[in-house]
Amino acid sequence: MSTTDDAATGRLSVPSAPTATEPGSAELEALLARCASRDAAALEALYALVAPILLGVLLKMLRRRDLAEDALQDVFVKVWQQAGQFDRIRGRPLAWLISIARYRAIDLQRSQRPMLALTALHLELEPSLQVAGTAADAMGLGLGGALARCLDEIAAPQRRCLALAYEQGLSHGEIARAVGEPLGTVKSWVRRSLLSLRRCIES
Repeated sequence: MSTTDDAATGRLSVPSAPTATEPGSAELEALLARCASRDAAALEALYALVAPILLGVLLKMLRRRDLAEDALQDVFVKVWQQAGQFDRIRGRPLAWLISIARYRAIDLQRSQRPMLALTALHLELEPSLQVAGTAADAMGLGLGGALARCLDEIAAPQRRCLALAYEQGLSHGEIARAVGEPLGTVKSWVRRSLLSLRRCIES
């Protein structure tokens, strides 16, 4: 890895398994201080220590390994850029790193919502809505706006169930526990809401 300011832009190898133990705060603080001084070797050492932990956080939130791996690279670019902003008085270094990962995952979730929702619809219920190309292509055909409008017409509890299913990838059972409703009710809400979306988009 280069010792210049672009050191973090080269793609680092993706960890395959979580570390057995959490790294110590003192070690992480020292590595962050070295990263702030543009020590590329420190970034590599930091990556080796915490990348498996951060990847686990990203996988849990994004539920897609390809997105999680891309997000992990983005996280370490940001760490390289902002290492000097870490303040030990405000909290532990691992918590600071995890917060960066969580914010990146949230940004990706927001950007992926139209694509994920459309994909869920056309895979589960409506082959006629299949669109070749990227999410941007789908938005260009007007499906993104129609989907947002139709989602607004669904009652909030049912809309929340759809969001949990297709934005966060939860199973029906997990959704039932999250919203405090019987499993049968959640299944019915999801099915009826998808049917309502199909009818609305077709109209």
